[in-house]
Amino acid sequence: MKTTALFLALLVAATAAAPVVPPKEDCCKEAPPAGPISARSIYQLDAKFCADTGQCLPLATLRGRPVVLAMFFASCGYACPRLVQDMQAIRGRLPAEFRDKIALVLVSFDPERDTPAALADYRRQRALDGAWSLLHGDKDAVGELAALLGVKFRREPSGSFAHSNLLTILNPEGEIVHRREGLEGGLAEAAQAVVASMEKK
Repeated sequence: MKTTALFLALLVAATAAAPVVPPKEDCCKEAPPAGPISARSIYQLDAKFCADTGQCLPLATLRGRPVVLAMFFASCGYACPRLVQDMQAIRGRLPAEFRDKIALVLVSFDPERDTPAALADYRRQRALDGAWSLLHGDKDAVGELAALLGVKFRREPSGSFAHSNLLTILNPEGEIVHRREGLEGGLAEAAQAVVASMEKK
């Protein structure tokens, strides 16, 4: 895997720098832009993740649009629902012409319970429209992605998880351009980072 080299590249870059609408079966169905992937992009990760539709594809299929991404687990009763609300709030703060041009991505670190069917139920319960991609991967894929994003998580004896509360903004090339840590504030800055990434596209 390219994880170690990619993690180091990302670390260097970071220091420098309603009714339910059925999902689009995709995170990811449209072909990503052609050309080489940036060395600072998390899309260098070649592991595949499976959506609530059952389709399994690499994260690079998200390439071409900004992404607001969080890692979560569907049975979380407190922090994760707040992360979802904050992602919705970031989208709501965007200029109207940008709101349908972003991807909102939730990646589960509970692959045993968060099957495609469980994630589909979560989508229905939360009324998440087609802009959202709900993904799960195997243990290795999840661990690699968490390391790249700086997300820490640990399974508790109860089956719940202790975890970082982190929202990550990716530009259309999959490079990390902003992080919001915690559950308070920072939404305006996150929305501005999304807009800036689109204006530079």
